[in-house]
Amino acid sequence: MPFPEFDPIWFHIGPLPIRWYALAYVAGIVLGWWYAGQLIKRARLWAPGRPPLTGVQLDDLVMWITLGIILGGRFGYALFYKPVMFAQLFTGDSLGERFELFQLWTGGMSFHGGMIGTTLAVVLYARAKKLNTLSIGDMALATAPIGLFFGRLANFINGELWGRTTDVPWGVNFCNNHAREIYGQTCALMTETGLVVGPGDGVRHPSQLYEAGLEGLLLFVILALAIWVFRLLAKPGYVTGLFLLGYGLSRAALETVRQPDAGFEHLPLGLTMGMMLSTPMILIGAWLIWRAWSRPPATA
Repeated sequence: MPFPEFDPIWFHIGPLPIRWYALAYVAGIVLGWWYAGQLIKRARLWAPGRPPLTGVQLDDLVMWITLGIILGGRFGYALFYKPVMFAQLFTGDSLGERFELFQLWTGGMSFHGGMIGTTLAVVLYARAKKLNTLSIGDMALATAPIGLFFGRLANFINGELWGRTTDVPWGVNFCNNHAREIYGQTCALMTETGLVVGPGDGVRHPSQLYEAGLEGLLLFVILALAIWVFRLLAKPGYVTGLFLLGYGLSRAALETVRQPDAGFEHLPLGLTMGMMLSTPMILIGAWLIWRAWSRPPATA
């Protein structure tokens, strides 16, 4: 099926464009903030322990996490997928090249980088306030699939991070007019370094929607069942482990239908960068689940 003529910009406020991608971040953070507030209001979910922080502390933590998501996501993208951005700070031919690393509006965010940034924010905040780091992590990651869901929908609207070529009936041809403006009439552009970018004029998996379903909706349901039915917030680290394991497995599986990033198509053993970055998440998640399961519920 043809890809709709989505405009990545929803509307303008004067000269300022309001992009769907930015709105996805806002929606994920605001709804995650609200959901986390509901969790800490239900003391029974944490029994025999108690919620790890107050409502005022949650408001402060959201600011820390927001910075962690933005800075970690952008720096992680540059580190994992486009390290030339760091070199351009000193060697760029123009002001735009020199400061490309900070041009968030041009796109380019890494979930794994955002995860690292969020983890640092939670750890630093918990230590500064002398709070239970694992319990705060459980609360924060319970909300993460909300942001993932909206983020992947925004990826689809932007016509980016498309899947591999396919002949399935629900495949999508991402070569619409907007893509032709960026990549040329065939939607395939060769860069100065010899890399071919663009979706091409062919049918591909809508992998962004697969990820919205697995990493967003399904993972949210699994974590919600763990929290509201099985009361696993009482075991610090369990929900964090479930998220890391669930996301890592989902992402690694979907990498088989997601187009590898330009320049990373021929990694050893058929791996992709997404698979390699997800493997530590799977291992750490499994260890955290085992650790939480083998210990008694928290009492304070």
